[in-house]
Formats: sequence, C-alpha cells, structure tokens
Amino acid sequence: MKFLLLAILFATSVNGTNWLTDFEAAKKIAQEKHQLILLNFSGSDWCGPCIRLHKEVFDSEAFHAIADKQLVLVNADFPRLKKNQLPKEQQAQNDKLADAYNRAGSFPSTVLLDENGKVLKVWEGFPKGGTAAFIDDINAAINASR
Repeated sequence: MKFLLLAILFATSVNGTNWLTDFEAAKKIAQEKHQLILLNFSGSDWCGPCIRLHKEVFDSEAFHAIADKQLVLVNADFPRLKKNQLPKEQQAQNDKLADAYNRAGSFPSTVLLDENGKVLKVWEGFPKGGTAAFIDDINAAINASR
C-alpha cells in the first residue's frame, strides 16, 4: 500500500496534468472514479513524433480540460540514452504493458482503456487531425462507454 501511495505522489506532472507510471495504481484510481485510462507509449529522448505529441497535444489546455476530469493518464516511456534509463522495476513494468497493449512496438502509441484495462481505441503515431480530432475521439469513446 505504501508503494501505491508513493507511486501516486511521485507521478510525473506535466503542466498540472498527472501522468502516472504505475499501471495497477492507475487502474485502481480509474475504478474508484469510474474514469477511462489513457496509456501512452513514448520514447521521450529519441522519438520525434512522441515529443511532438506531448508538446502539441498533451500539453494543450484543451487536453488538460478533458484529462483532468475524465482520464487517468499513464506514461510507459522507453528512453534510449543511458542517462535517461529507467529503474529495472519500471522498465519491466513498461515491457509488460508493451506486451499487452503495444505488441507492434509503435511509437508513439496511445491506447484508451476502460477502467478494467479493456482496449477501447488505439492511435498509432501522431493523431491525424491534431489535438481537436484527438479530443473528439476521446469524447466519443467516453460517451460510448457510458
């Protein structure tokens, strides 16, 4: 239980929107709040489209408005530079998530899941139509899941 609380407290924060790194903690939060999970597979230090996705979409006010109320965010990062390597436990968890939700190894890959981890929608690469289309897709999935 202490680990769960620490994971939540040390979640990555991007402009006020919290990105968790612990998928099981995210599922628990999603179940408690009846929210969807947005899981993003990223190569933070090597993947140009991943960096663009975070800057143009995930850092936008429009995304924050929906994410803060409707989503539990999870980032599964796969950095390549030695200085950015993740702890072995985190890397193992990210590898397990990739086996379950990103078998093709696409970067970026963003997966919208229900509170139990069932896939509702997948975006491979930078979303076509940019931020507005991405948010419209999320809203449609939220409405369909109710």
